[in-house]
Amino acid sequence: MKRARFPNGGRDAALIAVTAACAVGLAALGMPSAWIATLYLMFLWVALATSWAIFSGNTGYFSFGHGAFFGIGTYAAANLVQTQPVWPSVLAGGLAAGAFAAGFGAVVFRVRRLRGETFALITLALTFVVGSVVLNTPLDGGAGVAIDEVRLPRLWGSTANTLYVAQATVATASVLIANLVQSSRAGLALFAISDAEAVAETAGVPTYGYKIAAFALSAALAGLAGGVNALFVGYVTVGETFSITVPLYVLLMGVLGGARQWLGPAVGAVLIAGLNAVFVSGSSALAAKAGVGLALIGAVLFLPQGILRRPARSRGGPARICRPEPVAPAGPPPAGPRGAGEVILACRDVALSFNGVRALDGVCLEVRAGEILGLVGPNGPGKSTLINAISGVHRPRSGRVEYAGHDLARCTGHQIARLGIARTFQIPQPLARLPAIDTVRLAALFGRGRLGMRAASEEAHRCLGLVGLDTRATSFPAELNLHQRKFLELARALAAGAQVIMLDEVLAGMTPIEIDGAMALIRNIRDGGTTIIFVEHNLRAVLALTDRLAVLAEGKVIALGRPHEVMAEPEVAAAYLGAVHA
Repeated sequence: MKRARFPNGGRDAALIAVTAACAVGLAALGMPSAWIATLYLMFLWVALATSWAIFSGNTGYFSFGHGAFFGIGTYAAANLVQTQPVWPSVLAGGLAAGAFAAGFGAVVFRVRRLRGETFALITLALTFVVGSVVLNTPLDGGAGVAIDEVRLPRLWGSTANTLYVAQATVATASVLIANLVQSSRAGLALFAISDAEAVAETAGVPTYGYKIAAFALSAALAGLAGGVNALFVGYVTVGETFSITVPLYVLLMGVLGGARQWLGPAVGAVLIAGLNAVFVSGSSALAAKAGVGLALIGAVLFLPQGILRRPARSRGGPARICRPEPVAPAGPPPAGPRGAGEVILACRDVALSFNGVRALDGVCLEVRAGEILGLVGPNGPGKSTLINAISGVHRPRSGRVEYAGHDLARCTGHQIARLGIARTFQIPQPLARLPAIDTVRLAALFGRGRLGMRAASEEAHRCLGLVGLDTRATSFPAELNLHQRKFLELARALAAGAQVIMLDEVLAGMTPIEIDGAMALIRNIRDGGTTIIFVEHNLRAVLALTDRLAVLAEGKVIALGRPHEVMAEPEVAAAYLGAVHA
Protein backbone atom coordinates (compact mmCIF):
# COMPACT_ATOMS: atom_id res chain seq x y z
CA MET A 1 0.00 0.00 0.00
CA LYS A 2 1.62 3.23 -1.14
CA ARG A 3 1.32 6.21 1.08
CA ALA A 4 1.77 8.97 -1.47
CA ARG A 5 -1.63 10.12 -0.23
CA PHE A 6 -3.81 9.39 2.78
CA PRO A 7 -6.46 7.42 0.91
CA ASN A 8 -10.02 6.16 1.15
CA GLY A 9 -10.57 6.59 4.89
CA GLY A 10 -14.36 6.98 4.50
CA ARG A 11 -14.71 4.09 2.06
CA ASP A 12 -12.63 1.78 4.25
CA ALA A 13 -14.68 2.66 7.33
CA ALA A 14 -17.91 1.96 5.47
CA LEU A 15 -16.66 -1.46 4.35
CA ILE A 16 -15.60 -2.33 7.90
CA ALA A 17 -19.00 -1.28 9.26
CA VAL A 18 -20.88 -3.30 6.62
CA THR A 19 -18.79 -6.38 7.35
CA ALA A 20 -19.45 -6.05 11.08
CA ALA A 21 -23.19 -5.55 10.49
CA CYS A 22 -23.30 -8.73 8.38
CA ALA A 23 -21.56 -10.66 11.14
CA VAL A 24 -24.06 -9.41 13.73
CA GLY A 25 -26.91 -10.20 11.35
CA LEU A 26 -25.87 -13.85 11.28
CA ALA A 27 -26.46 -14.05 15.03
CA ALA A 28 -29.84 -12.36 14.68
CA LEU A 29 -30.86 -14.98 12.13
CA GLY A 30 -30.27 -17.77 14.64
CA MET A 31 -26.81 -19.03 13.74
CA PRO A 32 -25.91 -22.36 15.44
CA SER A 33 -24.08 -22.05 18.75
CA ALA A 34 -21.00 -23.84 17.38
CA TRP A 35 -20.69 -21.21 14.67
CA ILE A 36 -21.21 -18.48 17.24
CA ALA A 37 -18.28 -19.83 19.28
CA THR A 38 -16.05 -20.15 16.22
CA LEU A 39 -16.75 -16.65 14.92
CA TYR A 40 -16.44 -15.27 18.45
CA LEU A 41 -12.88 -16.61 18.65
CA MET A 42 -12.10 -15.10 15.25
CA PHE A 43 -13.29 -11.69 16.44
CA LEU A 44 -11.27 -12.10 19.64
CA TRP A 45 -8.08 -12.73 17.70
CA VAL A 46 -8.86 -9.95 15.20
CA ALA A 47 -9.17 -7.52 18.13
CA LEU A 48 -5.95 -8.74 19.76
CA ALA A 49 -3.84 -8.90 16.59
CA THR A 50 -5.06 -5.55 15.26
CA SER A 51 -4.57 -3.79 18.59
CA TRP A 52 -1.06 -5.26 18.83
CA ALA A 53 -0.19 -3.87 15.39
CA ILE A 54 -1.39 -0.36 16.28
CA PHE A 55 1.75 -0.13 18.37
CA SER A 56 4.18 -2.85 17.32
CA GLY A 57 3.38 -2.95 13.61
CA ASN A 58 3.54 0.82 13.23
CA THR A 59 6.51 1.67 15.48
CA GLY A 60 8.70 -1.41 14.97
CA TYR A 61 8.84 -2.01 18.74
CA PHE A 62 7.86 -5.68 18.84
CA SER A 63 6.02 -6.18 22.11
CA PHE A 64 5.26 -9.46 23.84
CA GLY A 65 3.32 -7.59 26.51
CA HIS A 66 -0.07 -8.17 24.94
CA GLY A 67 -0.55 -11.18 27.21
CA ALA A 68 -0.21 -8.88 30.23
CA PHE A 69 -2.68 -6.31 28.88
CA PHE A 70 -5.17 -8.99 27.88
CA GLY A 71 -4.83 -10.49 31.36
CA ILE A 72 -5.26 -7.15 33.13
CA GLY A 73 -8.51 -6.52 31.26
CA THR A 74 -9.66 -10.08 31.94
CA TYR A 75 -9.07 -9.97 35.69
CA ALA A 76 -10.27 -6.40 36.14
CA ALA A 77 -13.59 -7.23 34.49
CA ALA A 78 -13.89 -10.61 36.23
CA ASN A 79 -13.53 -9.01 39.66
CA LEU A 80 -15.51 -5.83 39.05
CA VAL A 81 -18.47 -7.58 37.47
CA GLN A 82 -19.15 -9.34 40.77
CA THR A 83 -20.38 -6.06 42.28
CA GLN A 84 -20.65 -3.58 39.39
CA PRO A 85 -22.66 -3.37 36.15
CA VAL A 86 -21.36 -5.57 33.35
CA TRP A 87 -20.35 -3.16 30.61
CA PRO A 88 -18.77 -0.51 32.85
CA SER A 89 -16.70 -3.35 34.33
CA VAL A 90 -15.48 -4.36 30.87
CA LEU A 91 -14.66 -0.73 30.02
CA ALA A 92 -12.80 -0.39 33.31
CA GLY A 93 -10.70 -3.42 32.36
CA GLY A 94 -9.70 -1.74 29.11
CA LEU A 95 -8.86 1.51 30.89
CA ALA A 96 -6.81 -0.36 33.49
CA ALA A 97 -4.76 -2.07 30.78
CA GLY A 98 -4.24 1.22 28.94
CA ALA A 99 -3.21 3.07 32.11
CA PHE A 100 -0.77 0.31 33.04
CA ALA A 101 0.79 0.38 29.56
CA ALA A 102 1.08 4.18 29.66
CA GLY A 103 2.90 4.04 33.00
CA PHE A 104 5.17 1.24 31.86
CA GLY A 105 5.93 3.04 28.58
CA ALA A 106 6.63 6.33 30.37
CA VAL A 107 9.51 4.60 32.13
CA VAL A 108 10.81 2.26 29.42
CA PHE A 109 10.68 4.73 26.52
CA ARG A 110 12.93 7.13 28.41
CA VAL A 111 15.82 4.77 27.64
CA ARG A 112 16.59 5.02 23.93
CA ARG A 113 18.58 1.81 23.85
CA LEU A 114 15.55 -0.27 24.89
CA ARG A 115 14.23 -1.42 21.56
CA GLY A 116 14.65 -4.47 19.38
CA GLU A 117 15.36 -7.70 21.24
CA THR A 118 15.79 -5.92 24.57
CA PHE A 119 12.33 -4.35 24.44
CA ALA A 120 10.79 -7.66 23.32
CA LEU A 121 12.34 -9.53 26.25
CA ILE A 122 11.26 -6.91 28.79
CA THR A 123 7.67 -7.03 27.58
CA LEU A 124 7.75 -10.84 27.54
CA ALA A 125 8.81 -10.82 31.19
CA LEU A 126 6.01 -8.34 31.89
CA THR A 127 3.37 -10.96 31.12
CA PHE A 128 4.73 -13.39 33.69
CA VAL A 129 5.45 -10.72 36.30
CA VAL A 130 1.89 -9.37 36.14
CA GLY A 131 0.54 -12.92 36.21
CA SER A 132 2.56 -13.71 39.35
CA VAL A 133 1.28 -10.57 41.07
CA VAL A 134 -2.33 -11.43 40.21
CA LEU A 135 -1.88 -15.01 41.40
CA ASN A 136 -0.60 -13.93 44.80
CA THR A 137 -3.18 -11.25 45.51
CA PRO A 138 -6.93 -11.35 46.17
CA LEU A 139 -7.48 -10.70 42.46
CA ASP A 140 -7.05 -14.45 42.01
CA GLY A 141 -5.67 -15.99 45.19
CA GLY A 142 -4.71 -19.18 43.41
CA ALA A 143 -8.24 -20.51 42.91
CA GLY A 144 -9.26 -18.49 39.85
CA VAL A 145 -12.33 -16.27 39.50
CA ALA A 146 -15.78 -17.63 38.61
CA ILE A 147 -18.33 -15.46 36.80
CA ASP A 148 -21.08 -18.02 36.41
CA GLU A 149 -23.38 -16.36 38.92
CA VAL A 150 -23.28 -13.00 37.17
CA ARG A 151 -26.45 -12.23 35.21
CA LEU A 152 -25.60 -11.16 31.68
CA PRO A 153 -27.91 -9.49 29.14
CA ARG A 154 -29.57 -11.90 26.69
CA LEU A 155 -29.56 -10.85 23.03
CA TRP A 156 -31.91 -12.81 20.77
CA GLY A 157 -32.51 -15.14 23.68
CA SER A 158 -28.88 -16.05 24.39
CA THR A 159 -25.98 -14.61 26.41
CA ALA A 160 -23.65 -16.19 23.83
CA ASN A 161 -25.15 -13.87 21.19
CA THR A 162 -24.63 -10.91 23.50
CA LEU A 163 -20.95 -11.67 24.03
CA TYR A 164 -20.47 -12.49 20.36
CA VAL A 165 -21.79 -9.06 19.40
CA ALA A 166 -19.69 -7.42 22.13
CA GLN A 167 -16.47 -9.03 20.87
CA ALA A 168 -17.42 -8.20 17.29
CA THR A 169 -17.79 -4.58 18.42
CA VAL A 170 -14.33 -4.57 20.01
CA ALA A 171 -12.82 -6.12 16.88
CA THR A 172 -14.57 -3.62 14.62
CA ALA A 173 -13.44 -0.74 16.80
CA SER A 174 -9.85 -2.04 16.69
CA VAL A 175 -9.83 -2.25 12.89
CA LEU A 176 -11.48 1.16 12.52
CA ILE A 177 -8.95 2.73 14.90
CA ALA A 178 -6.06 1.05 13.08
CA ASN A 179 -7.35 2.47 9.80
CA LEU A 180 -7.85 5.91 11.34
CA VAL A 181 -4.34 5.92 12.82
CA GLN A 182 -2.65 4.94 9.56
CA SER A 183 -4.70 7.50 7.62
CA SER A 184 -3.62 10.36 9.87
CA ARG A 185 -0.46 12.27 10.69
CA ALA A 186 -0.09 9.96 13.68
CA GLY A 187 0.35 6.99 11.36
CA LEU A 188 3.07 8.74 9.41
CA ALA A 189 4.80 9.68 12.66
CA LEU A 190 4.68 6.09 13.94
CA PHE A 191 6.03 4.74 10.64
CA ALA A 192 8.88 7.26 10.85
CA ILE A 193 9.67 6.08 14.38
CA SER A 194 9.88 2.54 13.03
CA ASP A 195 12.24 3.44 10.17
CA ALA A 196 14.53 5.99 11.85
CA GLU A 197 13.52 7.30 15.26
CA ALA A 198 16.30 9.90 15.49
CA VAL A 199 15.28 11.31 12.11
CA ALA A 200 11.64 11.47 13.19
CA GLU A 201 12.57 13.34 16.37
CA THR A 202 14.73 15.91 14.56
CA ALA A 203 11.94 16.37 12.00
CA GLY A 204 9.63 17.53 14.79
CA VAL A 205 7.84 14.32 15.81
CA PRO A 206 7.42 14.05 19.62
CA THR A 207 8.47 10.40 19.50
CA TYR A 208 8.23 9.80 23.25
CA GLY A 209 4.63 10.97 23.46
CA TYR A 210 3.54 9.15 20.33
CA LYS A 211 5.02 5.86 21.54
CA ILE A 212 3.26 6.13 24.90
CA ALA A 213 -0.07 7.02 23.24
CA ALA A 214 0.13 4.14 20.74
CA PHE A 215 1.22 1.69 23.46
CA ALA A 216 -1.64 2.72 25.74
CA LEU A 217 -4.23 2.58 22.95
CA SER A 218 -3.02 -0.86 21.89
CA ALA A 219 -3.17 -2.12 25.48
CA ALA A 220 -6.63 -0.64 26.15
CA LEU A 221 -8.13 -2.45 23.17
CA ALA A 222 -6.48 -5.70 24.29
CA GLY A 223 -7.90 -5.12 27.77
CA LEU A 224 -11.40 -4.64 26.35
CA ALA A 225 -11.10 -7.89 24.41
CA GLY A 226 -9.92 -9.60 27.61
CA GLY A 227 -12.84 -8.21 29.60
CA VAL A 228 -15.40 -9.56 27.14
CA ASN A 229 -13.58 -12.88 27.03
CA ALA A 230 -13.74 -13.20 30.81
CA LEU A 231 -17.52 -13.09 30.57
CA PHE A 232 -17.50 -15.56 27.69
CA VAL A 233 -15.41 -18.27 29.39
CA GLY A 234 -17.08 -17.73 32.80
CA TYR A 235 -14.04 -18.86 34.80
CA VAL A 236 -10.55 -17.36 34.57
CA THR A 237 -7.24 -18.64 35.88
CA VAL A 238 -3.75 -17.15 35.79
CA GLY A 239 -2.33 -20.15 33.95
CA GLU A 240 -4.78 -19.84 31.08
CA THR A 241 -4.86 -16.06 30.96
CA PHE A 242 -1.21 -15.00 31.39
CA SER A 243 0.28 -17.55 28.99
CA ILE A 244 2.66 -17.23 26.09
CA THR A 245 -0.17 -18.09 23.69
CA VAL A 246 -1.55 -14.56 23.29
CA PRO A 247 1.73 -12.73 22.50
CA LEU A 248 2.97 -15.47 20.18
CA TYR A 249 -0.29 -15.78 18.26
CA VAL A 250 -0.76 -12.04 17.78
CA LEU A 251 2.83 -11.78 16.56
CA LEU A 252 2.23 -14.59 14.07
CA MET A 253 -1.04 -13.10 12.89
CA GLY A 254 0.50 -9.67 12.43
CA VAL A 255 3.53 -10.98 10.54
CA LEU A 256 1.42 -13.25 8.35
CA GLY A 257 -1.14 -10.63 7.38
CA GLY A 258 1.19 -7.62 7.26
CA ALA A 259 1.93 -5.78 10.49
CA ARG A 260 2.32 -2.35 8.80
CA GLN A 261 -1.01 -2.59 6.98
CA TRP A 262 -4.11 -1.69 8.97
CA LEU A 263 -6.06 -4.71 7.67
CA GLY A 264 -3.14 -7.15 7.64
CA PRO A 265 -3.36 -8.42 11.23
CA ALA A 266 -7.10 -9.02 10.85
CA VAL A 267 -6.45 -11.12 7.74
CA GLY A 268 -3.77 -13.08 9.60
CA ALA A 269 -6.09 -13.57 12.57
CA VAL A 270 -8.92 -14.95 10.42
CA LEU A 271 -6.55 -17.37 8.69
CA ILE A 272 -4.92 -18.69 11.87
CA ALA A 273 -8.16 -18.82 13.87
CA GLY A 274 -9.84 -20.57 10.95
CA LEU A 275 -7.02 -23.11 10.83
CA ASN A 276 -7.44 -23.79 14.52
CA ALA A 277 -11.22 -24.12 14.11
CA VAL A 278 -10.85 -26.75 11.41
CA PHE A 279 -8.56 -28.88 13.58
CA VAL A 280 -10.05 -28.70 17.05
CA SER A 281 -9.28 -31.93 18.88
CA GLY A 282 -7.03 -34.96 19.28
CA SER A 283 -4.38 -35.50 16.64
CA SER A 284 -6.08 -32.82 14.54
CA ALA A 285 -5.24 -30.25 17.23
CA LEU A 286 -1.60 -31.26 16.94
CA ALA A 287 -1.86 -30.83 13.18
CA ALA A 288 -3.23 -27.33 13.73
CA LYS A 289 -0.26 -26.40 15.89
CA ALA A 290 2.12 -27.78 13.28
CA GLY A 291 0.26 -25.77 10.64
CA VAL A 292 0.61 -22.60 12.67
CA GLY A 293 4.35 -23.20 12.99
CA LEU A 294 4.71 -23.81 9.27
CA ALA A 295 2.70 -20.67 8.56
CA LEU A 296 5.12 -18.62 10.66
CA ILE A 297 8.15 -20.11 8.92
CA GLY A 298 6.59 -19.53 5.51
CA ALA A 299 5.65 -15.96 6.35
CA VAL A 300 9.17 -15.12 7.49
CA LEU A 301 10.81 -16.76 4.46
CA PHE A 302 8.44 -15.87 1.63
CA LEU A 303 6.22 -13.03 2.89
CA PRO A 304 8.43 -10.89 5.14
CA GLN A 305 6.03 -7.94 4.73
CA GLY A 306 2.94 -10.13 5.08
CA ILE A 307 0.13 -11.05 2.72
CA LEU A 308 -0.95 -7.40 2.39
CA ARG A 309 2.43 -6.00 1.54
CA ARG A 310 3.55 -2.74 -0.03
CA PRO A 311 4.82 -2.84 -3.64
CA ALA A 312 8.55 -3.55 -3.77
CA ARG A 313 9.22 -0.86 -6.35
CA SER A 314 7.56 2.31 -7.52
CA ARG A 315 6.64 3.41 -11.00
CA GLY A 316 8.47 6.73 -10.75
CA GLY A 317 10.71 7.83 -13.59
CA PRO A 318 14.40 8.67 -13.41
CA ALA A 319 15.40 11.71 -11.41
CA ARG A 320 16.83 14.67 -13.22
CA ILE A 321 19.90 16.60 -12.19
CA CYS A 322 19.10 19.24 -9.60
CA ARG A 323 18.07 22.54 -11.11
CA PRO A 324 17.93 25.55 -8.80
CA GLU A 325 14.60 27.29 -8.46
CA PRO A 326 13.60 30.30 -6.38
CA VAL A 327 13.03 29.43 -2.75
CA ALA A 328 10.24 31.01 -0.76
CA PRO A 329 11.45 32.84 2.33
CA ALA A 330 11.38 30.84 5.51
CA GLY A 331 9.11 33.35 7.17
CA PRO A 332 9.74 35.70 10.07
CA PRO A 333 12.17 34.67 12.78
CA PRO A 334 10.58 32.82 15.71
CA ALA A 335 11.38 35.42 18.33
CA GLY A 336 11.17 39.05 17.33
CA PRO A 337 12.78 41.00 14.48
CA ARG A 338 16.45 40.66 13.66
CA GLY A 339 18.69 43.01 11.79
CA ALA A 340 20.95 41.89 8.96
CA GLY A 341 23.89 39.94 10.31
CA GLU A 342 22.49 39.81 13.83
CA VAL A 343 23.39 36.74 15.88
CA ILE A 344 20.59 34.17 15.50
CA LEU A 345 22.23 31.16 17.18
CA ALA A 346 25.10 31.01 19.64
CA CYS A 347 27.06 28.15 21.19
CA ARG A 348 28.53 29.12 24.57
CA ASP A 349 31.24 26.82 25.96
CA VAL A 350 29.53 23.69 24.63
CA ALA A 351 31.20 20.49 25.84
CA LEU A 352 30.32 16.88 25.10
CA SER A 353 32.16 13.65 25.91
CA PHE A 354 31.83 10.02 24.89
CA ASN A 355 33.35 7.43 27.23
CA GLY A 356 35.75 10.01 28.60
CA VAL A 357 36.79 11.32 25.17
CA ARG A 358 35.98 15.00 24.64
CA ALA A 359 34.27 15.38 21.28
CA LEU A 360 33.47 19.04 22.00
CA ASP A 361 35.69 21.01 24.34
CA GLY A 362 34.19 24.39 25.16
CA VAL A 363 32.97 25.35 21.67
CA CYS A 364 32.06 29.03 21.31
CA LEU A 365 30.49 29.97 18.01
CA GLU A 366 27.97 32.54 16.80
CA VAL A 367 25.81 32.19 13.70
CA ARG A 368 24.46 35.34 12.05
CA ALA A 369 21.08 35.64 10.40
CA GLY A 370 21.11 35.20 6.63
CA GLU A 371 24.66 33.90 6.31
CA ILE A 372 26.21 30.65 5.16
CA LEU A 373 28.61 29.69 7.92
CA GLY A 374 31.13 27.07 6.87
CA LEU A 375 32.28 24.50 9.42
CA VAL A 376 35.39 22.58 8.43
CA GLY A 377 38.23 20.66 9.98
CA PRO A 378 40.08 17.37 9.69
CA ASN A 379 38.25 14.11 10.24
CA GLY A 380 36.92 13.63 13.76
CA PRO A 381 37.28 17.12 15.29
CA GLY A 382 33.59 17.40 16.29
CA LYS A 383 31.78 18.96 13.32
CA SER A 384 28.96 16.41 13.12
CA THR A 385 28.93 16.15 16.91
CA LEU A 386 28.29 19.89 17.14
CA ILE A 387 25.36 19.56 14.72
CA ASN A 388 24.05 16.68 16.82
CA ALA A 389 24.31 18.84 19.94
CA ILE A 390 22.47 21.74 18.31
CA SER A 391 19.71 19.53 16.88
CA GLY A 392 19.10 17.57 20.09
CA VAL A 393 20.47 14.18 19.02
CA HIS A 394 23.03 14.48 21.83
CA ARG A 395 22.68 16.63 24.93
CA PRO A 396 25.77 18.70 25.80
CA ARG A 397 27.46 17.91 29.11
CA SER A 398 27.85 21.63 29.76
CA GLY A 399 27.41 24.97 28.05
CA ARG A 400 24.47 26.62 26.29
CA VAL A 401 23.09 26.69 22.76
CA GLU A 402 21.07 29.89 22.54
CA TYR A 403 18.37 30.35 19.90
CA ALA A 404 15.17 32.42 19.88
CA GLY A 405 15.29 32.92 23.63
CA HIS A 406 15.74 29.20 24.35
CA ASP A 407 18.65 27.09 25.52
CA LEU A 408 18.61 24.25 23.01
CA ALA A 409 20.87 22.20 25.26
CA ARG A 410 17.82 21.73 27.49
CA CYS A 411 15.33 21.04 24.68
CA THR A 412 14.35 17.79 23.01
CA GLY A 413 14.93 17.20 19.32
CA HIS A 414 11.32 17.76 18.30
CA GLN A 415 11.14 21.00 20.31
CA ILE A 416 14.25 22.26 18.51
CA ALA A 417 12.76 21.36 15.13
CA ARG A 418 9.55 23.21 15.94
CA LEU A 419 11.54 26.28 16.97
CA GLY A 420 12.91 26.45 13.42
CA ILE A 421 16.10 24.38 13.11
CA ALA A 422 16.42 21.57 10.57
CA ARG A 423 19.30 19.37 9.50
CA THR A 424 20.58 16.72 7.13
CA PHE A 425 22.71 13.77 8.22
CA GLN A 426 26.30 13.03 7.22
CA ILE A 427 25.25 9.52 6.20
CA PRO A 428 21.75 9.79 4.70
CA GLN A 429 19.13 8.29 7.00
CA PRO A 430 16.05 7.94 4.81
CA LEU A 431 12.78 6.48 6.03
CA ALA A 432 13.41 3.18 4.29
CA ARG A 433 9.82 1.94 4.02
CA LEU A 434 8.20 5.25 3.10
CA PRO A 435 8.17 6.86 -0.36
CA ALA A 436 9.97 10.14 -0.89
CA ILE A 437 6.82 12.22 -0.70
CA ASP A 438 6.00 10.95 2.80
CA THR A 439 9.56 11.48 3.98
CA VAL A 440 9.29 15.15 3.05
CA ARG A 441 5.67 15.49 4.16
CA LEU A 442 6.69 14.37 7.64
CA ALA A 443 8.78 17.52 8.15
CA ALA A 444 6.01 19.75 6.79
CA LEU A 445 3.50 18.21 9.21
CA PHE A 446 5.66 18.33 12.32
CA GLY A 447 8.29 21.01 11.68
CA ARG A 448 8.17 24.71 12.41
CA GLY A 449 5.12 25.28 10.19
CA ARG A 450 3.12 22.24 11.40
CA LEU A 451 0.96 22.41 8.29
CA GLY A 452 -2.30 20.61 7.74
CA MET A 453 -2.55 17.52 5.54
CA ARG A 454 -3.33 19.24 2.26
CA ALA A 455 -0.85 22.07 2.77
CA ALA A 456 1.85 19.61 3.85
CA SER A 457 1.34 17.57 0.68
CA GLU A 458 1.63 20.67 -1.49
CA GLU A 459 4.77 21.78 0.35
CA ALA A 460 6.32 18.32 0.02
CA HIS A 461 5.75 18.32 -3.75
CA ARG A 462 7.21 21.82 -4.00
CA CYS A 463 10.36 20.87 -2.09
CA LEU A 464 10.87 17.68 -4.09
CA GLY A 465 10.62 19.73 -7.27
CA LEU A 466 13.10 22.21 -5.88
CA VAL A 467 15.78 19.54 -5.49
CA GLY A 468 14.99 17.75 -8.74
CA LEU A 469 13.13 14.75 -7.31
CA ASP A 470 9.60 15.65 -8.37
CA THR A 471 9.45 12.63 -10.70
CA ARG A 472 10.52 10.35 -7.84
CA ALA A 473 7.81 11.31 -5.36
CA THR A 474 6.57 7.73 -5.04
CA SER A 475 10.04 6.14 -5.08
CA PHE A 476 11.42 4.40 -2.02
CA PRO A 477 14.93 5.21 -0.75
CA ALA A 478 16.32 1.87 -1.98
CA GLU A 479 15.51 3.04 -5.53
CA LEU A 480 17.54 6.25 -5.17
CA ASN A 481 21.27 6.64 -5.56
CA LEU A 482 23.47 8.40 -3.00
CA HIS A 483 23.14 11.95 -4.30
CA GLN A 484 19.37 11.54 -4.71
CA ARG A 485 19.09 10.41 -1.09
CA LYS A 486 21.11 13.44 -0.02
CA PHE A 487 18.80 15.72 -1.99
CA LEU A 488 15.85 13.93 -0.37
CA GLU A 489 17.26 14.88 3.03
CA LEU A 490 17.67 18.46 1.83
CA ALA A 491 14.05 18.51 0.65
CA ARG A 492 12.95 17.24 4.06
CA ALA A 493 14.88 20.05 5.76
CA LEU A 494 13.33 22.65 3.45
CA ALA A 495 9.80 21.36 4.06
CA ALA A 496 10.20 21.93 7.81
CA GLY A 497 10.01 25.70 7.22
CA ALA A 498 13.16 26.11 9.28
CA GLN A 499 15.02 29.36 9.70
CA VAL A 500 18.34 27.61 10.25
CA ILE A 501 19.34 24.57 8.19
CA MET A 502 22.45 22.56 9.03
CA LEU A 503 23.90 20.68 6.05
CA ASP A 504 26.24 17.86 7.10
CA GLU A 505 28.45 16.96 4.12
CA VAL A 506 25.56 17.17 1.70
CA LEU A 507 27.95 17.28 -1.30
CA ALA A 508 29.91 14.14 -0.43
CA GLY A 509 29.92 11.56 -3.22
CA MET A 510 28.52 13.89 -5.89
CA THR A 511 29.95 14.47 -9.35
CA PRO A 512 31.23 17.98 -10.26
CA ILE A 513 28.05 18.68 -12.25
CA GLU A 514 25.86 17.61 -9.34
CA ILE A 515 27.95 19.73 -6.96
CA ASP A 516 27.49 22.82 -9.15
CA GLY A 517 23.71 22.30 -9.16
CA ALA A 518 23.65 21.76 -5.40
CA MET A 519 25.74 24.89 -4.79
CA ALA A 520 23.33 26.99 -6.83
CA LEU A 521 20.44 25.54 -4.85
CA ILE A 522 22.13 26.29 -1.52
CA ARG A 523 22.69 29.90 -2.60
CA ASN A 524 19.01 30.22 -3.51
CA ILE A 525 18.00 28.81 -0.12
CA ARG A 526 20.11 31.43 1.62
CA ASP A 527 18.76 34.17 -0.66
CA GLY A 528 15.26 33.09 0.38
CA GLY A 529 16.05 34.12 3.97
CA THR A 530 17.33 30.90 5.50
CA THR A 531 20.53 30.76 7.54
CA ILE A 532 22.80 27.82 6.71
CA ILE A 533 25.49 26.01 8.67
CA PHE A 534 27.54 24.20 6.04
CA VAL A 535 29.73 21.27 7.08
CA GLU A 536 31.80 20.10 4.15
CA HIS A 537 35.19 18.66 3.15
CA ASN A 538 35.01 19.98 -0.42
CA LEU A 539 37.05 23.16 0.05
CA ARG A 540 36.23 24.45 -3.42
CA ALA A 541 32.57 24.51 -2.52
CA VAL A 542 33.28 25.86 0.97
CA LEU A 543 35.32 28.79 -0.31
CA ALA A 544 32.78 29.56 -3.05
CA LEU A 545 29.68 29.41 -0.84
CA THR A 546 30.42 30.54 2.68
CA ASP A 547 30.33 34.05 4.08
CA ARG A 548 32.34 33.08 7.14
CA LEU A 549 34.34 29.99 8.00
CA ALA A 550 34.96 28.26 11.34
CA VAL A 551 37.62 25.57 11.73
CA LEU A 552 37.26 22.86 14.39
CA ALA A 553 40.18 20.80 15.64
CA GLU A 554 40.18 18.50 18.67
CA GLY A 555 36.73 19.71 19.68
CA LYS A 556 37.62 23.43 19.66
CA VAL A 557 37.16 26.35 17.28
CA ILE A 558 40.71 27.27 16.29
CA ALA A 559 39.89 29.86 13.61
CA LEU A 560 36.93 31.98 12.52
CA GLY A 561 36.60 34.64 9.85
CA ARG A 562 36.57 35.19 6.10
CA PRO A 563 37.09 31.89 4.28
CA HIS A 564 40.30 32.65 2.35
CA GLU A 565 41.87 34.38 5.33
CA VAL A 566 41.03 31.52 7.67
CA MET A 567 42.46 28.86 5.37
CA ALA A 568 45.72 30.81 5.15
CA GLU A 569 46.30 30.75 8.90
CA PRO A 570 49.26 28.58 10.03
CA GLU A 571 47.22 26.93 12.79
CA VAL A 572 44.65 25.77 10.25
CA ALA A 573 47.35 24.38 7.96
CA ALA A 574 48.85 22.55 10.93
CA ALA A 575 45.46 21.04 11.83
CA TYR A 576 45.07 19.66 8.32
CA LEU A 577 48.67 18.77 7.48
CA GLY A 578 50.36 18.42 10.86
CA ALA A 579 52.89 20.65 12.57
CA VAL A 580 55.83 21.93 10.54
CA HIS A 581 59.22 21.04 12.08
CA ALA A 582 62.40 22.90 11.25
